[in-house]
Amino acid sequence: MEVRLAESAGFCFGVKRAVDAVYEQINKGGIIYTFGPIIHNKEVVGDFENKGVKTVNSLEELDNLSKGTVIIRSHGVSKAIYDGIESRGFDIIDTTCPFVKRIHNIVQKASEEGKQIVIIGNGGHPEVEGIKGWSTTDAITVSDIDEIKALKDKIKQDVCVVSQTTFNVNKFKDFVEVLKEICYDYNVSVVNTICNATNERQNEAEKLAAEADAMIVIGDSQSSNSRKLYEICKSYCDKTYFIQTLKELHLDLPANANLVGITAGASTPKNIIEEVQSYVRTYF
Repeated sequence: MEVRLAESAGFCFGVKRAVDAVYEQINKGGIIYTFGPIIHNKEVVGDFENKGVKTVNSLEELDNLSKGTVIIRSHGVSKAIYDGIESRGFDIIDTTCPFVKRIHNIVQKASEEGKQIVIIGNGGHPEVEGIKGWSTTDAITVSDIDEIKALKDKIKQDVCVVSQTTFNVNKFKDFVEVLKEICYDYNVSVVNTICNATNERQNEAEKLAAEADAMIVIGDSQSSNSRKLYEICKSYCDKTYFIQTLKELHLDLPANANLVGITAGASTPKNIIEEVQSYVRTYF
């Protein structure tokens, strides 16, 4: 039986950059905080905590803490939060993914020009909340077709559409088509801000799942891109397993299974992927 690992499984550029920055700061010493979990992976965040890094989730928490360095998570934060950290006298290391930072700049500029900002993504996700916080007007977040259709009577000006970097590429295209149809009286400017790494990862997962007898998706339950990988794989391979670590894997393979595919979200460390891959190769 073949066990095949997707090429793009594991840390993306932005996540690796953020994680490396935290370890580098740990080696330098001092008081270190991260604003929100630096990435969506409990194993990584737990390791940081064991090394003395504290996670804070609000500006109010900082009011009661000793001054030190605040590392901004890879998902980014709103302008208000960034300014609030700075005004409280903390040093800042900004590990916002450059692809997310680009969206902040697009949203800020377009909103200042008077455009209605529409963000296609998961409301409440820290990346989306951060993006909203760079719009000078109230941005609208939509995550399904019904929410898009409901905008018909709400849009009263030209629109700028952006996407959460990890959103499903095909869904994004479908949503944009519907939005253009209902906003025919206004100019709709669309910027596809789904990062290339997400696109490649989703395409690889789709092709692998279409061939596999079973698929294993490794990622944190809070990771948006990992959940989307699971949805994609599940639509092509019924026996798709979503796990965070090896201990959660209960693989049930048909007797004639020829191929087990493995992919992993952008916040999944290499050691966890290798552990799962080695286990499946050894025991199946």
